[in-house]
Amino acid sequence: MPGTRSTGLLALGGIALAALLTVIGHLEVNDDLNPWALTVSDFAVSDRGGVIDVAMVVLALATVALLYGLRRTGPPRPRSGRPVELLLGAWVAGLLLAAVVPTNEPGTVMTAAAYVHRYASVVAFLALPAGGWLLARRPDLAPAARALRALVVLSLALAAAMIWSAYPGDRLLIGLAERLLILTEVAVLGTVAVALTRTPVARWVVTPARGA
Repeated sequence: MPGTRSTGLLALGGIALAALLTVIGHLEVNDDLNPWALTVSDFAVSDRGGVIDVAMVVLALATVALLYGLRRTGPPRPRSGRPVELLLGAWVAGLLLAAVVPTNEPGTVMTAAAYVHRYASVVAFLALPAGGWLLARRPDLAPAARALRALVVLSLALAAAMIWSAYPGDRLLIGLAERLLILTEVAVLGTVAVALTRTPVARWVVTPARGA
């Protein structure tokens, strides 16, 4: 179905634009910032209102496009896709909240806003792999199921590495761990978007209930 393919392509375009903006945001900040030791949020707060924040919003909108396309290709059972929609919705909300609410400057005391930013990011990072694992069970995404599961497992391993670095690891290579985590989770979205461009809208047949 052309409409579904267009939705997948729109999501892919949004993902690519978000990636480009993130790279630009890294190039425009202070040269003294170390990407291996500082998180993306640390870079973003050094350029408030800059392209990294815009990239997060664009990525959230690309996910919304994916949700629309997934609804069109799924079976007419409202409850079957609800957990996935809630999880991807949590990812979108986490991204938007993290983009709007700034973290603190590196090396300064955590503020209330910084804690909101941190936990919004945590929710987003955990919600997406959970949603990706459930998406791998959908019959219409069967060709991408193996890749989705592999990316989800990798993202959870990287999330564990980031948590270790943030607490007992004294932030050792936390920036590297986070960037690899983001890259893996964006790959989950990209895999779903590519699959969506190849998935027609199914003409589901609803079987009448017995005795009807």
